Amino acid sequence: MADGDPPTGQVTDGDAPADAAATAADATAESASAGAVIVPVEPSSTLRSTVAHVAEAAAADGASAIHFVEIASWRNGDPESDERAAAAERVLERVTSWATADLDDSEAEAASEVDVVSAVLGADDYLFGADDYVRVLAEYAEANGADRVVLDPEYTPVGNTTLLQPLEFALSNTPLSVETAPVDRPTRRERFRTEATTGRFVALFGLSLAFYLLLGDPTYWFDLVTGVATAAVVSITLSRVSLDSNPAIPRTPMRIVRGVIYVPVLLFEIVKANLVVARVILDPRLPIDPTLNRMRVIVGSGLPLMTLANSITLTPGTLTVRARDSDLYVHSLLPWAREGLFDGSLERWTRFVYYGRRSARLPTPRERDDVAILQGDEATEELPIAAADGGAVEATEASGEAESPADATDADGVIDR
Repeated sequence: MADGDPPTGQVTDGDAPADAAATAADATAESASAGAVIVPVEPSSTLRSTVAHVAEAAAADGASAIHFVEIASWRNGDPESDERAAAAERVLERVTSWATADLDDSEAEAASEVDVVSAVLGADDYLFGADDYVRVLAEYAEANGADRVVLDPEYTPVGNTTLLQPLEFALSNTPLSVETAPVDRPTRRERFRTEATTGRFVALFGLSLAFYLLLGDPTYWFDLVTGVATAAVVSITLSRVSLDSNPAIPRTPMRIVRGVIYVPVLLFEIVKANLVVARVILDPRLPIDPTLNRMRVIVGSGLPLMTLANSITLTPGTLTVRARDSDLYVHSLLPWAREGLFDGSLERWTRFVYYGRRSARLPTPRERDDVAILQGDEATEELPIAAADGGAVEATEASGEAESPADATDADGVIDR
């Protein structure tokens, strides 16, 4: 081979490497600009910083669009769903205006090409947990050509329950790339404390004073003085943790009035259940049929859900074992108690107390097919035993012979949850 000849396989055109590099750069830029970014939003202390980071990154990377989405923690038709949807729209309007302003102020050449879109996802169905949230996000991403999700580090779409880490883990099983916005977080987090307001202070003061005087003598000056002092101490220390929303007129007074109406109804249900359970106990045959049941309820979260769960527990023959999202797991002693539970009388009364007569007319759990029997011959669903609770469910042996502890570990019938 002559000295002037290039080695076999070597590029002879001096401009080819530069052209190849330029081609690769163009391909990378085209790939970056082809994708959009999705940002799930909820009001938080770091939301504004997250929006600013996303806008800056999208302009620098040449993203085609920024999609701000709020994943609904309600279902259309639920009590107060219209109000919650309107609140979500207000949040989306705010973050959209922030992002638009940040893109207008950006010096990146591609900033003007980035579209800002907003949407509410999942309002037509109940969403429970990170898997459901990710499913909705993945469907939306596929429909809108998005390939990346950016999470607010304080993102908590289900109230005080932290969902960020499970959401990141579930997203890792999808084609979407996920990152948490690198923004400063507050040095002190106050998850269980709400903003102190005059309305909450006055409401708690009035309730505490009324309860104190109900136990004492409202005509005795000493009880009046100590009642005011006690109510003041309670209001100062607990007004930021006892109420999850500001009292409002006429909503709060109407709830109190409807609650007073509900008290004799609940007492009647308790007396009726006592008589039925007493009759069964006195029956020599003892015709009981204890089962664990699941009932998905439409009462909202927080205080309404707590009211319903405690009302069920106060009624003999039923015991609320667990409340998870909108599912109540209730143990029933008698078929009569189970049927009454599925008929949804207490659920309807709870909706009446908190949302009025119109919400009380919603279908019952049985009519919605939101019920299941988890134990016994009539079981309609398998008993859920989560691995986090330390359990697994073993199938019966095919041969009818008991397995040894060592063999049971490798049984095909073990269901890992």
